[in-house]
Amino acid sequence: MEKINELKNMLDAMGKDMEKFYTKGQNSAGTRLRKALNELRKKAQDARNEIQAIRQQRKSEKTDAPPVQ
Repeated sequence: MEKINELKNMLDAMGKDMEKFYTKGQNSAGTRLRKALNELRKKAQDARNEIQAIRQQRKSEKTDAPPVQ
């Protein structure tokens, strides 16, 4: 849950730059926004990789466990 909160916080922090870029037309806010979105993409990919690793670990634990009789 920590990772999802981190992603939410990153999105919230981008709000001011989104407003500046879209409503006020500040190009520098667009640059900051693109940089923040790239960081968000990286964090999301890290979370996806972690989820995939946990799924694979759980799957291998199921196949390694002796059958229950």
